[in-house]
Amino acid sequence: MRTPDDRFADLPDFPYTPRYLDLDGVRMAVVDEGARDGDTVLLLHGEPTWGYLYRKMIPTLVDAGLRVVVPDLIGFGRSDKPASIEDYTYQKHVDWTFGMVTALGLDDITLFGQDWGSLIGLRIAAEHPERFARIVIANGFLPTAQRSPSAAFLVWRTFARWTPVFPISRIVDTGSLTRLTKVERAAYDAPFPTKEYKAGARAFPRLVPLDEDDPAIPANRAAWEMLASWDKPFLTLFGTKDPILGRGDGPLQRHIPGAAGQPHDRLRGGHFIQEDQGPELARGIVDFVNRASS
Repeated sequence: MRTPDDRFADLPDFPYTPRYLDLDGVRMAVVDEGARDGDTVLLLHGEPTWGYLYRKMIPTLVDAGLRVVVPDLIGFGRSDKPASIEDYTYQKHVDWTFGMVTALGLDDITLFGQDWGSLIGLRIAAEHPERFARIVIANGFLPTAQRSPSAAFLVWRTFARWTPVFPISRIVDTGSLTRLTKVERAAYDAPFPTKEYKAGARAFPRLVPLDEDDPAIPANRAAWEMLASWDKPFLTLFGTKDPILGRGDGPLQRHIPGAAGQPHDRLRGGHFIQEDQGPELARGIVDFVNRASS
């Protein structure tokens, strides 16, 4: 399924025209802004958002001379949306996203991942470390079925699976401290004209691997083991008011050698910290890139 273009007309604070990539028969939309000779920052969104989530960060990053690449994951935003929940797997999202990286020829990447952007991004970085120069994670993690999920996540997973109404913009609004305006809520709802377009959004919570027999666990554990030797710069910028992942930064800092001595920060923000602290996050990325490059 492909959301009609007119759904994305006059988006507030998001004037960017995407480029489109064909990835094994599905079309991915990618915003690609800034200097082509600048350091590349790859911003990966999660559930149930799309590239619009980064509208408060892109201007600061571009003004700093960086190239900013913001894909809409398959099933979200202006990208194609397979109609069946069964069409979505963790591995397919990893493959689609890395396909975008190779199609654009991205190298020396600074990864910024939040929510599913971290689940996908950390896998890709661990499996293809030669493509990545540094990593920033905000309210994200890499699940290996070795920690018990929070009660808040289990409630969310059950809600996403069974609720008859899946209100995208209300979910984003609830997960942020900053209240969305009417036009911002409309922008988050724009990719999903009807419930039939929401298969990807419905699928993501149940794709988080929680059990030993989940098909994603071997690859995730291999990635986690690789990250134990990741000595490139690794930074966490977490929102403290996130009931699901607000304390996920500690295990990352302890496990990953490249996190030592970095200016980690905990900001006043909810799960969608990009809504609450977008400019501050962008400044943190700029400083991190400049610090690591100096």
